[in-house]
This record gives sequence, C-alpha cells and structure tokens, in this order.
Amino acid sequence: MKKMVLSNARVLDTRGGRLLDSQHILIEDGRITSVSEASQAGEAQRIDVGGRVVMPGLCDAHVHVTAATAAMATQRHWSPAYVTALAAQELEATLMRGFTTVRDGAGADWGLAQAVEEGLLVGPRLFFCGHALSPTGGHGDMRSSGDDGRGYSWLTPDLGWICDGVSELRRACREEIRRGAHHIKLMVSGGVASPTDRIDSLQFSEEELRAAVEEADNANLYVMVHAYTARAVNRSLRCGVRSVEHGNLLDESSIELFLEHDAFLVPTLSTYQALADEGLAAGLPEESYRKVFDVLDAGKRALEMAYRGGVKMVYGTDLLGPMRRRQLDEFAIRGEFIPAIDVLRAATCNAADLLGRSGDLGELIAGAHADLLVLEGDPLADLGVMARPEANLRLIMKGGVIYKNSLD
Repeated sequence: MKKMVLSNARVLDTRGGRLLDSQHILIEDGRITSVSEASQAGEAQRIDVGGRVVMPGLCDAHVHVTAATAAMATQRHWSPAYVTALAAQELEATLMRGFTTVRDGAGADWGLAQAVEEGLLVGPRLFFCGHALSPTGGHGDMRSSGDDGRGYSWLTPDLGWICDGVSELRRACREEIRRGAHHIKLMVSGGVASPTDRIDSLQFSEEELRAAVEEADNANLYVMVHAYTARAVNRSLRCGVRSVEHGNLLDESSIELFLEHDAFLVPTLSTYQALADEGLAAGLPEESYRKVFDVLDAGKRALEMAYRGGVKMVYGTDLLGPMRRRQLDEFAIRGEFIPAIDVLRAATCNAADLLGRSGDLGELIAGAHADLLVLEGDPLADLGVMARPEANLRLIMKGGVIYKNSLD
C-alpha cells in the first residue's frame, strides 16, 4: 500500500482531551506511522484537510448487525442468506456514520467478520460473540409460551442460544469460542424484547456465571452481560465479568463494585428512546413495548451516577431494525450529563481498552490502525457535529482505505 499523508490537521488527542494544531499524519500499510508538526517528506499521496479536526474512527460497543427487525422472535425463522443480505446493508450504513469498529452483542458470526476482513462486505471492524447465552425463559429465549422450540440449531439466525446448568453453559461457551468469538455474552436479567421474562428477573446461577467467566478466561477472552438491576449487575461483577451492558437500574453499591473489579459499563440509552418513539411501528410486540418505560428514565439517572462515581464507560446503542439509523443519537443523550470529551472517549479510546486493543484502535498515534474521520466542526465545542454525518463527516478512513471523501 502506498504512503499517504493527511496534512494541516487539528488532531484530537482522545487520551489527553485536547486538539493538536498543524499536525501531519503519515500512513503506511494501513497503519499510522507518525503524527507530528513536521511535514512528511518522500513520495506519498497527500491530502490537505484544511485545518479541520481529525479524530479516531468511532466504536459502537453494543450493536446487533443482524437484527433487522424489532420483532426478534420472528427472525429465527428467516433464511440465513436473507439475514446476511440485510446485515450487509447495515454494516455499510454503520461505516458511513463514522463507526470504523463495532462490537456485536449477539447475532453476528465469524462469517460476517471474515467477509468484512476480506473486503467482500463494506463495513466496520467486527468483534462478535455469536449467540448470546440464555437460560430457558431468559432474555435470549424468544419463544412464546406456546412455542415448543423446535427448529433451533447453531445455524439458526437467532440472537440467543438456550442452555441450562453448568455443563450446558460450558459447552455453549466452548462452541462459540471454537467458532472464533471475541467475547462471551450472557443474559443475566430480564429484558425488553424477550416475551416471557420480567425486567427484574435474575437469570443464571452464580455457579453458572463463574463457569462462563472461567471458560472465557481460559481462552483469554472475557464475558459481557445483559443486566438491568443492581442485583444482577452486582452479582455479575463479583463473578468476574468485564463488561456490563445497559445497567439502567444499578445503584451506588454497583459503582463500588465496578471500581473494585476494574469493569466497564456500556449504557445504551438511545435504544430506549427509539423504542418509546417508534418501537411498535418497528415490530416490537405490545408486551415488550410496555416494558420500555420501566427503564427509560432510570437509565439516564444511572448514567449520571456512574459518571460521577468514576466508572469506565463505553459507547453503545443496542438499536434494532430501522431504528439503527439513530446510532448517533447516543452522543446527544450522554452530552446532557457528561462533558463532550468524555463522551468522545467512550466511543474511542475507552472502547479500545474494553476490547483489549489499546494503542491499536481509538487513538491517532504511531502504530495504531489508520481508522480516522475528518470533521467539519469541533466536537469538543459542539457534540452536535457528530449527529450530522452527511454534512460533517468529510472523510472516512478504515485501515488506510478511504470510504468517503468530500473534502474537495
């Protein structure tokens, strides 16, 4: 790959929380070679960004790229080929919103990740878990009360896999690890989209939780958990999980455990607002729609509590179906309570830390992947810049490859 230089750039230092003026970014073989005030010499493609802000590509650490409908119980009956075709459209749209990396919270598999890696599909870097693991009747069990469950298989395009007891859970973890999973996902409390559980239900035993954490750790991976209540969050943290998704009903005791166990919180506030606004039209069943309001306002209070307590937070959205177009709404929601730089860190360097890719993603430093955005406007001064990608995302690059360039 030829060398490339982005010159006359205001580089956003996500760790330091500052803008560095008059920088030149040298890129070679898909990685950043240097970032400095010195003009880079030698033969290279040169792009003058005209003094605009250049920041790392974004990471959404809670997506479902295969969830093309909010009526999730129906999707397990769809053709995997059809689901893949729909996922391909969503992957490209996600990249065009500025997300050069995503972490899938259930549904995507090694095939999609490989297709993106090989350039067969256009999309962000894809970290996946395969199926989310759930007990019978848990948040990953999409069967109605009268559904006998026939038709489930590892190839079914469903987001969840049902397993009960330590031995079944260990086997399920090992199956996903064998398929190349980057992390293990567990459903440890009730949820909105599942038809037969309550928000406040507790799922899996401590013995099962510790078994999953052990299996993930044996493979040098980690466990992420879907959890709402303080009871579910706290028990998961004590069992050694690394990443808690949602956490809308956590309390002050949860904050202490996050700090004690050096764990991450991934709030997903945009999905609750989207479900409240248009969930029924997007196919969310009535019984699930009613549960949205149990967690909508509580999530904002939990976000503010976690930020004040110093919990490490990462950007996530958890949007489903047509609501995924609202992926950038999370910036405005968090910006009501959190300084702009910390919202941006959640979507860049904090996300890299969670993924175990510090220094590789989420920063514009020597050695990192050349995943970057050129912005019209200053996101430190106005987070609203992030909400208008059509106008404000002037250049999108992933791995040194330009996918959009409207600088001219």
